[in-house]
Amino acid sequence: MRLSRNSVALGALALGLVALGLPALGQEKPESILPPGFGEPVPPAPAPSEAPPSPPASRPASPAPGSVAQPVTAAPAAAPAGDVTDELAAATPIDPAVLAAYELPAYARRSLAMVGVVGTREGGLAADAFGDADGRFLSTLMGRLDAPIASRWVSIGLRRALASRVSTPPHVSGADFAAERAWLLVRMGESMVSRALVESVDTDRYTPKMYEAAMQAALATGDPAVVCPVVDAAQTVSTDRAWVLAGAICAGLAGKPGVAGPLIDGAKRRGVARGVDILLAEKAVGAGARGGRAVTIEWDGVDQLTSWRYGMAMATGVTIPDPLYATVGRRVQYWRAQSPMIDARTRAPSAELAAAQGVFSNAALVDLYGEVENADEQSSAEAGVARDLRSAYVESDRTQRLTVLRQLWDEPKDRRGRYARLVLTARAASTIAPASDTPDVDRLVAAMLSAGLDRSALRWKGDVARGSDAWAMLTLADGGAVEPLGQGDVDAYRSRTADPSGAKVRMFFAALAGLGRIDRATSASLSGRYAVDLAMRNSWTRAIDRAAANRQPGTVLLLAAVGMQTPNWTGVSPAALYHIVAALQRVGLDGEARMIAVEALTRL
Repeated sequence: MRLSRNSVALGALALGLVALGLPALGQEKPESILPPGFGEPVPPAPAPSEAPPSPPASRPASPAPGSVAQPVTAAPAAAPAGDVTDELAAATPIDPAVLAAYELPAYARRSLAMVGVVGTREGGLAADAFGDADGRFLSTLMGRLDAPIASRWVSIGLRRALASRVSTPPHVSGADFAAERAWLLVRMGESMVSRALVESVDTDRYTPKMYEAAMQAALATGDPAVVCPVVDAAQTVSTDRAWVLAGAICAGLAGKPGVAGPLIDGAKRRGVARGVDILLAEKAVGAGARGGRAVTIEWDGVDQLTSWRYGMAMATGVTIPDPLYATVGRRVQYWRAQSPMIDARTRAPSAELAAAQGVFSNAALVDLYGEVENADEQSSAEAGVARDLRSAYVESDRTQRLTVLRQLWDEPKDRRGRYARLVLTARAASTIAPASDTPDVDRLVAAMLSAGLDRSALRWKGDVARGSDAWAMLTLADGGAVEPLGQGDVDAYRSRTADPSGAKVRMFFAALAGLGRIDRATSASLSGRYAVDLAMRNSWTRAIDRAAANRQPGTVLLLAAVGMQTPNWTGVSPAALYHIVAALQRVGLDGEARMIAVEALTRL
C-alpha cells in the first residue's frame, strides 16, 4: 500500500516557496557581518599586467682571491648546515618575484584576457559571446540583475553564458568581469558554478571585487577554505569583519591552533561579531586539526538567516532550523540543494525547487531521489516520492505507470511545485508510448519538454488534438517545422485551452511571431486582436535587438534575464517574450528559444 505523505511533503515544500529576496551584502541589518557586495562603488583596480615574471637574478660572481667574503663552496665540510644556509641567504637574498615564479611558473599562469570554466567542447558559448559590448554596460546589468528570475530555461542559458570561457570585453578588467559573473551566479543559486569561476582566476590577480565574490562563493558552498589562499591579501584591501574572522578560521583549518586561538579571542574582545555569528566562527576554528574548541550553537533568539550564518553552519555541520529558511530568498534553498553536507532526504524538497529554477537537471534530481530510496529512512514523504518515481519507470502496466505519474503531478499545491514534478518525471514520461486516447497527454508532453526532451515529445505530434495545450507546445517545440501558421491556428488554441484570462493565447501568439512561424500580415492582424504590442520600443528592446544584430549570444542571454526579473511567469509580458525568443533565434540559440516559448505555456 502506498504511504500517504501529503501532510509531510507539503510542509517541506512550502518552506522553500517564500519569495522574499535575500538582501545584498551589507543590507542584512540583524547581526550581519557580511561584505558590502557590489551595490556600493568599489575603487577600480588597474588591469593586471600580462607580462611574465622577471627571470631569476643572475648568480653573484665569486669574490676575488683574498677577499673577506668567501664563496659557499669554500665552507669547511664539518660546518653546521645552518651556517651554510645563513651564509647563502646573506649572499643571495630571495627576490619575491623569483619566489613567485617558482610557486606559479609563467607557463601555468592563466590569462585574464579570457576567463571561464566551460569551453565550447563542453557546451559553453564561443569566446566572442559578448562581442565588443562595453564591459561597463555588461557589469552594470549583472550587478543590478534581480535574481532568481522567472524562466527556468533563461536561467539555464544565462548560467551557460556566465560560466563560458569568454574574452574579457573592453573597458573592464578580466578579474572584475569574472567577479561580476561569479556574484550573479551566487544570486541565481548557482553556488558550485560560482565557486569554479572564482577559482579560475589566479589569486595574485584578485581585485577588491574578486575578493568579495570569493567570500560569497565560499559562504554559498559552505566551504571557508575557498578564501584561505587570499585571506591575508584581502585583509590589506578590506576592513570588513568577515575577513577578520576568516583569518582565524583559515589558521584553524591549517592546523595552527596557536595562531587561530588568539585571533578569534581578539575578535571576540574587539566585538568584531557577536552572538551566533562569533560562535559559528569559533566553531569553524575548532573544526581544524587540533582545534580543541567545543562550541554549542543555539538558535534561540535568531530571527534572520544570513549568508554568513548559512555558510558557517554548513561548514561545521550545524543544523539550521527550518523556520529560518523562510526568512531568506529562494536562492538559499538552491544552495542547500547542492550542499554535500546535508543528507539526500533533507535536500530533496529544496532540490525540487532548484529543478524548477534550472539549477538542478532532471538527471540530477532523479539521482538524488535514488539516494533517498537507498537510505535507511523509508517512512518519510521523500522516500514515498522515490518509490513512486521508480514505479513510473519500471511498472509493466502502462495504465498503472500513468496513474503513478498523475499522483506525482497532483501532489504539490502550487505552480512552482507542480512544474518541479514535471521536471522530475520528464524521462519517465518519455517511456510512455504515444496513443491517441492517452489521458493527461498535455502533462506528458509538458514533462518531456520541461527537460528539453523535444525528440521524445514530438513522437506525440500525430496523437494530440489540434488546439490543445499539447498541440500548442509541440507546435512551438518543433524546430524542423517549415509550414507557416495562420490566424485559424491561434484561434483554434483560444477555443480549446482553459485560459479565462487569455494570457496563454497571447503568449502562444507572441512566441509564434518571435520564432517566425507566422507571416508579417497575420502577425500585424493578430497583434491588434490580442492586444500584444510587438512593435513596443524602449531601451531594453533596443538593447536586445542590437545585441542580436551584432551576433552576441552572451549579451542576448543577459538581456533576456533582465526582461525576466519577476518571481513568476505572470509578470512576463507577451511583448517581452517575443523580443527574447526572436533575439535568441537570431544568434543561433533556437533550441533555447523554443524551450522558453514552451515554458511560457506550461507555467501559466
